[in-house]
Amino acid sequence: MIVVDASVLIAQLDRGDAQHERAFGRLVELASHPFAASPITIAEVLAGPARHDRLDEARGKLRALELEEVPLGPDAAARLAVLRAGTRLKLPDCCVLLAAQDAAADQILTFDDRLGAAAARMGLAEP
Repeated sequence: MIVVDASVLIAQLDRGDAQHERAFGRLVELASHPFAASPITIAEVLAGPARHDRLDEARGKLRALELEEVPLGPDAAARLAVLRAGTRLKLPDCCVLLAAQDAAADQILTFDDRLGAAAARMGLAEP
């Protein structure tokens, strides 16, 4: 299981994004693995398309990736607080780490260096 960060998904959905080709290439390269994301990450990804009345199109593209949504558990608030305090990352990035923990993911896929470094410290290798 690979938990995917918003940086990758946003780039994948937007052909005009500077990282689009990189995102597309990585997702194709890793397509044999299941992909997952937290609901907060998915909401972050869908905010732009929602602003431009393209929500259904974006949701369809995420479905095509077979992106699994990792639900927030009943103890998510406390666990996110511990992650935030320990990593000093922003809350959306902590949601990526929490989703990786809850999905028993082997890896996360991100273009964010700070998130990638925190994930590596937690034993979540970059694919």
